[in-house]
Amino acid sequence: MNEERRAELTDWLPTTRKEMMLRGWEEADVILFSGDAYVDHPSFGTAVIGRLLESEGLRVAIVPQPNWRDDLRDFTKLGRPRLFFAVTAGVMDSMINHYTANKRLRSNDAYTPDGRSDMRPDRAVTVYTRILKKLFPEVPVVLGGVEASLRRVTHYDYWDDSLHKPILAETGAEMLIYGMGEQPLRQLIAELRSGKSMDKIREIPQTAFLCSRTNIPQNPFEEEVTLFSHEECMQEKINQARNFRVVEEQSNRLHAARILQEVGGEILVVNPPFPPMSEVEIDASYDLPYTRLPHPKYREKQIPAYEMIKFSVNLHRGCFGGCSFCTISAHQGKFIASRSKKSIMEEVRKITMMPDFKGYISDLGGPSANMYRMQGKDLSICEKCKRPSCIFPKVCFNLNTNHAPLLDIYRSVDAIPGIKKSFIGSGIRYDMLLQEGDDTTDRNSAQSYLREVITHHVSGRLKVAPEHTSDATLSLMRKPSFQLFYRFNAIFEELNRKEGLNQQLIPYFISSHPGCSEEEMAELASITKKLHFKLEQVQDFTPSPMTLATEIYYTGYHPYTLKPVYTARTKEEKNGQRQFFFWHDQRNKQQIIRALKKMNRQDLIRKLYPNG
Repeated sequence: MNEERRAELTDWLPTTRKEMMLRGWEEADVILFSGDAYVDHPSFGTAVIGRLLESEGLRVAIVPQPNWRDDLRDFTKLGRPRLFFAVTAGVMDSMINHYTANKRLRSNDAYTPDGRSDMRPDRAVTVYTRILKKLFPEVPVVLGGVEASLRRVTHYDYWDDSLHKPILAETGAEMLIYGMGEQPLRQLIAELRSGKSMDKIREIPQTAFLCSRTNIPQNPFEEEVTLFSHEECMQEKINQARNFRVVEEQSNRLHAARILQEVGGEILVVNPPFPPMSEVEIDASYDLPYTRLPHPKYREKQIPAYEMIKFSVNLHRGCFGGCSFCTISAHQGKFIASRSKKSIMEEVRKITMMPDFKGYISDLGGPSANMYRMQGKDLSICEKCKRPSCIFPKVCFNLNTNHAPLLDIYRSVDAIPGIKKSFIGSGIRYDMLLQEGDDTTDRNSAQSYLREVITHHVSGRLKVAPEHTSDATLSLMRKPSFQLFYRFNAIFEELNRKEGLNQQLIPYFISSHPGCSEEEMAELASITKKLHFKLEQVQDFTPSPMTLATEIYYTGYHPYTLKPVYTARTKEEKNGQRQFFFWHDQRNKQQIIRALKKMNRQDLIRKLYPNG
């Protein structure tokens, strides 16, 4: 191996014993196991955590996609870490990564070289951790990432249709860091450096751990709530529904309570989250020395997810939309943490220096495209609020929705030498752009933003997510009335005509969501046909842990009202709804007509098939 190759390899965190030796390491302080390929880029959580630990002066090694089927040498090849093992399934939940809503195996995995679909196990966090605890029982394991976060309390598992214990009880790990992990990790390292052992570290916000009933640590936080035990949830589904409301409300508070839940004779303790990251804190995370490239071991292969985001820039974290089917707020929180303009500009300049960059930024976005720098005008009001959404059922009077800072970012990025054009690939919340509040500054900035995006930042197609056309279903989804989509669509078409543009609006829709009936899906087909949409971006509702919609699906009750809600559950019911997305497919025509006759909706037959 020549000197140039050695220099290249040491730009990445080590993944093999040989790479550790190149750095002169006999052991690592932390060994991080991930279900994803190792891409040293701030969009990949494994890289972020690895670089953060490195910035704390630790020796960090990464084992990406370890082989769990063979003699387990991937789990032993780097030896024993001095401090702890860290385990994550990767950017995505491994079950959603593997299976469709119909529980069929997917044929590719975007976070794996060449899209191979067999490089991580189902429930990767559980599999990896159990192996590590068997091989190194005395070494602490810290869990993190989306899969672990969303399973921090008793949760419903769609793929085996049953309740599961909190993931700490299923894995035997010592600690769970939920949500975005930089703040709790920094404090954990400080505590370990002070000489504390892992089993004595009990006061870090945004962490969870198990303890005995007789050894529950004193609560250092202001409040405490106790959930129904895992066993009580197993006995009565309505207890699971009641638990969910408590967990969601606490997740959406600025100053939350500590949560306790009994499971198998032990007590799960979930400490409340840290406050939202400051600008300085989030900048520090994005300004770490990433190579922005996959590890050299993948040199001859493509990692699809990387190809999709390598020329994109994330502007903020968090989402205050509160959609009932979405896990973003459960993981990232509803409060927005925004990067500084300086940090964003620096990242764009780094992208312009990449050898294969052609001048186009694929996305200046975030969980939702247009929430940058938005928060409560009076934070004392936010401190009393438990609402899961700041914009449903209507935009909160206290929410600053000024889009001017975002417009400034777009225009400043486009002025950087080497940038031909920047696009907005993240979904836009058009309900904030069409609000009719009293704040003229917010209203005017929203109109300017809408015009700017449609005329300058659409790469041929603009993604929006009305999700349904039925107001009853939309209300359960915590989404605005479809009337707003009519207005947005009209503005989009008018601006395209005026500017001589030929752009498409791409709406996203969901079938089989709790509360949705087959008749409402039939009406969706009729309405979208009249709007001349042939739907592409559609999906059947997939229950994933820790969402309102999943709790309704499993329990049959709405956690906030405890009233029963109909949900399509059988394969026949789900297929009956999904077929209406594809009313134009001749293979579905006769079945759809039969279904509409059964509903006595001859009017919809005439609208969908006017020629008979």
